[in-house]
Amino acid sequence: QVQFVESGGGVVQPGGSLRLSCAASGFTFSSSAMAWYRQAPGKERGLVARITSAGGITGYTDSVKGRFTISRDNAKNTLYLQMNSLKPEDTAVYYCNLRKPDPRTPWGQGTQVTVSS
Repeated sequence: QVQFVESGGGVVQPGGSLRLSCAASGFTFSSSAMAWYRQAPGKERGLVARITSAGGITGYTDSVKGRFTISRDNAKNTLYLQMNSLKPEDTAVYYCNLRKPDPRTPWGQGTQVTVSS
């Protein structure tokens, strides 16, 4: 079955960096556009960054442009999110999934990112 396992979150001071990883399984990762999403307390889950199947095209929500970088390693079935210059408003649970999530597929547990001094 399709599965996503996110890791790499933690507590970091404003201006710090984190690198998130997502191990994907149960589908043909190398043929799938992927994305990172996040959900802050009291808010809906939203798209943060997306990447095409071969990794040649990426896109970001305006609030993270220039600070976050999405990448992938198709040989390892792994998606990454490098987050630099973190701000308190980046605090959220981060999830990976297909660029167009299948509503029948459960989301992973996510990884908590907390930016606080």
